[in-house]
Amino acid sequence: MSDIAYRSILPEGWARPRGFSHAVVARGATQVRVAGQIGVVRGETSVAADADMGTQWAVALANVVTVLRAAGGKPEHLVMLRAYVTDIGEFNRAGAAVGKAWGETLGKHFPAMTLVQVSALIDPAAKVEIEGEALLP
Repeated sequence: MSDIAYRSILPEGWARPRGFSHAVVARGATQVRVAGQIGVVRGETSVAADADMGTQWAVALANVVTVLRAAGGKPEHLVMLRAYVTDIGEFNRAGAAVGKAWGETLGKHFPAMTLVQVSALIDPAAKVEIEGEALLP
């Protein structure tokens, strides 16, 4: 990332986390905060009732990046993601699909991240919602 200063933090003696960073030190000129994005496919008004966790994760993450790009940013400008899922067990079982979506959307970029289970999201069919924070040069 040549256009912003970005450094992942790994405290001494800690195991390297898988799929995220414990903390990120970033320096940029413009902050972008992306509101929670759910797995609504472009042109639709709600999440497809039969969309599984992996599919919803892929669409929600792509939606975060779409909003970020509309603000002038790139995926590598993300410094923080917060993900809310309605079923941690289902999320864990969808690990391969989640990893594939991550690789296709963010590559090897791992911002700081929080993942929590919630009882419900705004769309009754939604299983995942992801919000992000980015620093643009």
